[in-house]
Order: sequence, then structure tokens, then C-alpha cells
Amino acid sequence: MKGSAIFIVLSGFIAIAGSTTLTGWAQSGSPSDRDQSSSAKASGPQPEVSSGKAHDSSFVIGNNDVLAVSVWKEPELSKTLPVRADGKITLPLVGEVQAAGRTPLQLEGDITTKLRNFINTPEVSVLVQQVNSMNFNILGEVTKPGSYSVSIAPTVMDAIAAAGGFRDFAKKSGVYVLRKRPDGQQIRLNFNYKEFVKGKNPEQNVKLQPNDSVIVP
Repeated sequence: MKGSAIFIVLSGFIAIAGSTTLTGWAQSGSPSDRDQSSSAKASGPQPEVSSGKAHDSSFVIGNNDVLAVSVWKEPELSKTLPVRADGKITLPLVGEVQAAGRTPLQLEGDITTKLRNFINTPEVSVLVQQVNSMNFNILGEVTKPGSYSVSIAPTVMDAIAAAGGFRDFAKKSGVYVLRKRPDGQQIRLNFNYKEFVKGKNPEQNVKLQPNDSVIVP
């Protein structure tokens, strides 16, 4: 009897101890959960991640375009500024940099190279906030003469529409485009609106280029 009593007491003690251990383990979570929790507490707040940079590699910066130049974690070096008439911009530490004729990605590389003299690993982003170099002019007998972006009015007809159409006394058969060639010479491209709307000579509705001038006499 004594042996049986001792066995029963020991069995109960083991059952209670086991239950307590299992309960404590369940409350604290699985080992992997505890490891992840500890790792998260030890690591603290995650560092800021710089935003990705996407570029249209075909776009070339021109005079008067407005650029947003950002240097990660260097707010005093981050500026929004226009490209000057000489094609350059000026930044703190960097000084003058040629911007016109470069793509945003190429300009990032130029600025990054110059900043390495002052910052170990500079991260530079160049975004074109406003495109002013891709404009044409439309002048004469239209409702709203002025400067417009080629992106919103890619052809002569689009240009006339963007400018609000003809005025009452416009010479619709005598519209023309003045374009400067790379050699500096100016050429004239005629556009007869009356013929075009009748389906004649559709090729005269040429695609406009930056700095073209559409003249409506």
C-alpha cells in the first residue's frame, strides 16, 4: 500500500509540473515566434528607404525646363530650379553643371560624381517637373496665340485647335510653319487648311518640333 501511495503522489506531481510547463510554453509562443519577436525588438525602427527613380531615357533636358534635384538625406542640397539659357544649373557644393542635352539619368550621374568629393555615397534623383523646352509658338489670327507644348499639340491641326481656332479674318489657306534647321537656316512648311479638311494633301499636316512657329496670316 505504501508503495502504491508513493507512486500515485509522484504521478500527480509530474502531471502538474508538465501542465505548468506546457501552459507557459503556449503563452510564450513557439520558438520561432519568440525568435522573431526578439529580433524585431532588437532591430528597432527600420531605416528610411529612398524612393525608386523612373526615367524616360528618350527625354533630353532643354533650356527653361524646371528640374527637381533631390539628394537623399541632404535637404540643403535638394533644389527645384530651372535650366538657364546657357543650359546649366547651379547646386550647392557641386557648382555649375551642364543640364541641357542630358537625360535625367545622365544628369544624376554627373551630379553624383561631383558630390562624391563631399559625401561618401550620394543618392541623387533628378525629375523634370515642368517641360518648357518642348514648346512651339502659334501666332497671328487665332483666338489664343502663344506658346504651347508639343506633347499636347503634335501637329499643325492640333496647334490650331489648342489655340482656340481661327479668327474671323484668318487666311486659312495661307498657314505655314517656320522651322530652324540644325545648320541655322530657316525653312517654311505650308499648310492649306481648306484643302486639308477636304482630304487633300494630308501630308502637309506635319508633326511639330520644339521651337517651331506656326503662322496664321
